[in-house]
Amino acid sequence: MRNYALALVGALAARASAECTLDVLMTATNDLFTAQTAGNTQAASFADTIKYMENRKTTDITKGILSQALKIDHNRSQHDVTQCAAFSEFIVTNSAKPYVIATQMRLDNTTYKVSQIDTILTTKGDWLFNVTGTMYWASREKWDEIPADKRDSRAVIQAAADAYCDIFNDKNVKVPWGSPCARLEGGSYTGKGQASDRCDVGIPSGVKLINRQYVIDEAYGTVDIQMDFGGAGGLPDSHEFRIEGGKIRYVHTLSSCGGKSCM
Repeated sequence: MRNYALALVGALAARASAECTLDVLMTATNDLFTAQTAGNTQAASFADTIKYMENRKTTDITKGILSQALKIDHNRSQHDVTQCAAFSEFIVTNSAKPYVIATQMRLDNTTYKVSQIDTILTTKGDWLFNVTGTMYWASREKWDEIPADKRDSRAVIQAAADAYCDIFNDKNVKVPWGSPCARLEGGSYTGKGQASDRCDVGIPSGVKLINRQYVIDEAYGTVDIQMDFGGAGGLPDSHEFRIEGGKIRYVHTLSSCGGKSCM
């Protein structure tokens, strides 16, 4: 009986030590930042084999953006313990090779190593790309941790973001617009940093946003959605949202034009 009890305690301890935790995810996002800075596609938290997608296409990780050493001027990461996933936003202001990068990572639920990386990469020629504007506005926004008693649930955060995405194809959808609310689209900003800022402007009709993939962080009220903008074969796209009190406060959007100018 004693041996059985010891074995059970050992098994539970091993299981607890192998759980997906915030620390595990933060190590992964730190490793991603370090890897991107060095142009290194390997890291302690990376699995030996990673499914790597760049702009919604399977890509050889050794030939993708992660293999290029970049000086990152802005870095913000969010962590989804429930899905064992994470998201990072990088802004690179190098005038010769500027980038805005939105990356989702997913960890294997057994090894807790990064097994999948999905990156939306934008640069010169992509939709409304202006890295100066992106850096200016992103650095002035407030995406800090939300007090525990004021946090929205995962369901509320996702529902707000989905409503925003759904209104592009159905104007009858009720979107929980915040006041103020601002959208950073490429380098274009719908606000001025004022209480009157709005993000319910410039929304087209009849556009489907499909194949949505989420990373949600309740502590920061954020959800990033990677998807196809415009239906099947549409633009590779990332929309990240900050939700406060059930309403949309900020939206960051990136849309890649696949190497063709679409500004």
